Amino acid sequence: MKVLNFGSLNYDYVYTVDHMVREGETLSSEKMETFLGGKGFNQSVALSRAGIDVKHAGAVGEEGEGFLAFCRENGIDTSYIRTLPGKSGHTIIQIDRNAQNCILLYGGANQSIPEEYVDEVLEDFGEGDFVLLQNEINVTVSVVEKAYAKKMKVVLNPSPFDSALEACDMSKVSVFLMNEIEGYMMTGEKEPEKILDVMEERYPDACTVLTLGSDGVVCLSEHKRYRQEIVKVKAVDTTAAGDTFTGYFIAGLADNLDIPVILKRCVQASAIAVSRKGAAPSIPSKEEVEEASIVPP
Repeated sequence: MKVLNFGSLNYDYVYTVDHMVREGETLSSEKMETFLGGKGFNQSVALSRAGIDVKHAGAVGEEGEGFLAFCRENGIDTSYIRTLPGKSGHTIIQIDRNAQNCILLYGGANQSIPEEYVDEVLEDFGEGDFVLLQNEINVTVSVVEKAYAKKMKVVLNPSPFDSALEACDMSKVSVFLMNEIEGYMMTGEKEPEKILDVMEERYPDACTVLTLGSDGVVCLSEHKRYRQEIVKVKAVDTTAAGDTFTGYFIAGLADNLDIPVILKRCVQASAIAVSRKGAAPSIPSKEEVEEASIVPP
């Protein structure tokens, strides 16, 4: 069983501000930092640090060598990462005094992946293998279709949720990982239980994970619902919280752990991540998570 993450790689330009900039406002930032990020990249880091042999597929621009070096140093297989002409994807992130963030995304190389590249990558994968997707690359729909045809387990984090996903056959997805906003976009419902009701009706064979911020997480799996509270910590930077959760959740599935155990590991890993600066650098190792008291022996 192999784990493939077909996802984005972004440079994150992070600005610390008093408040999110308003329409028409010019706002001075307290400082600016640059990190390696992107939902795909962050989730591969989380998978690797959770103990999974993850293979990352995607694209960087001509200045993207830093991603390749970091991946190699962190045990992520870079065989499927292409370097394309032009710029890598990047984000402009504001983090306010309450550690909340807002993100502006530029696609760059992430939106220039050739269609034939999907076939090249998936040639090495087959039945029972996992493929993890977000929605920051231009070939998401194609990967879903072709991975499903190969009987792979398709895992989708539908973020950002936009019109590009309208062409995606969601019935081919095995696992959904989303927050309340994405849940609303998927179902038209705002209450967590109603979101799960709609997901269960539309996709009865899928597992749905719904993160609820300070209210924890709920998971629908095999028509059973599981709840897990958060671990309360002083938040410094919430940027990689969701990506950390996603990586650790897929790692738990790959390790055949029970859902309650997986959720406990995920919330502990996310708690550690939000207590640190940056995206990928904040993601904890499996050993750090296992040492936390919430995780059973």
